[in-house]
Amino acid sequence: MQKTEHLDGDGYERELLRLQTELVYLQEWIVATSRRLVVLFEGRDTAGKDGAIKRIIAYLNPRTCRVVALPTPSEREQTQWYFQRYAAELPAAGEIVLFNRSWYNRAGVERVMGYCTQAQYEEFLRFCPQFELSLQNEGITLVKYWLSVSDSEQEHRFQKRLTDPRKRWKFSPTDLQARARWVDYAEAKDRMFARTDTDQSPWYVVEADDKRTARLNLISHLLSLIPYERLETPAKVKLPPRQQRDYQRPPREGQREVPRRYEVE
Repeated sequence: MQKTEHLDGDGYERELLRLQTELVYLQEWIVATSRRLVVLFEGRDTAGKDGAIKRIIAYLNPRTCRVVALPTPSEREQTQWYFQRYAAELPAAGEIVLFNRSWYNRAGVERVMGYCTQAQYEEFLRFCPQFELSLQNEGITLVKYWLSVSDSEQEHRFQKRLTDPRKRWKFSPTDLQARARWVDYAEAKDRMFARTDTDQSPWYVVEADDKRTARLNLISHLLSLIPYERLETPAKVKLPPRQQRDYQRPPREGQREVPRRYEVE
């Protein structure tokens, strides 16, 4: 069993930067080898999905790595095959797609809040493993993470949000029901795992009561799942000489300059 490494604040920052650098190597390998990677992030509200994703993408090229966080389906989308709008977001060759919540909405919030019928829910549980196996048969690497948070820690984070204007947008009526229906969501998650945690497409559970610990463990685990290789160091970039020609910039007085409210020393 791998030994647990205990880190202080500075150690966390150093290790996070090291792992983020490895993610850059991973992305370069995916692009060079035309691989396709899909990572799902699910879990309780306040479990830290947004924060984990932000740390993953911090230094990645947004041209070949994107985050998908789909809104509530439109009236038209509600008449489509359920997986259709998710399938439209899947990666092409050389791309990474991170789903901040995914098709598992049907097994969670839609089930608990009554946004789908019983028949639709049962069909999802039946077909979902087949859908994911089909993605893998197409050559897509699929990784599923469940960020787990205790009821006491979730309550603590909910209380902090009440006084933080930066996080007020996270309090939608549906989000509030996550607190009111704790047991309903727990039972829905347990059944979802029983039906969709397969050898071919397993769920990986990340204990997330401590966000920094969760981020390091998740990123490290993700890197361990992909057999990437560091590519040969590209030739050192040589800047071309700057073009030389008579040119006068227009006077600043003719521009709408942003007021200098701050001066950082």
